[in-house]
Amino acid sequence: MQAPTWLKPGIMGAVVGGIATMVVGFNYGGWYLGSSAETLAQKQSTAAVVEALVPICISQSQMDPETVAKLKAFSAIKSSYEQRDFVMKAGWATMPAADAPNQALASACADVLAKTAGS
Repeated sequence: MQAPTWLKPGIMGAVVGGIATMVVGFNYGGWYLGSSAETLAQKQSTAAVVEALVPICISQSQMDPETVAKLKAFSAIKSSYEQRDFVMKAGWATMPAADAPNQALASACADVLAKTAGS
């Protein structure tokens, strides 16, 4: 059985249209593969947890007996990496039940402290 001559361009059009739809969908339409969606969800949840814990870090810095001296030393530091390390060494980014400080929390806390110390 022979296929009609008009069938080949129709099939090619459907294939090209499907590919074009996928390209547009994944690049501009917000489509994600399962693994990409999991990665994105993990990043967003980590950011949300850090954002929720920043007030605790700020509170710990304010309850520190040596707050004034430490904040004065902190405000003299200009590098964000050094500020993060300072917050970690001060123990402000270590949550009450944790054994070690959280680096992402220390960075976020240092950003907030730098803004409040600068004003």
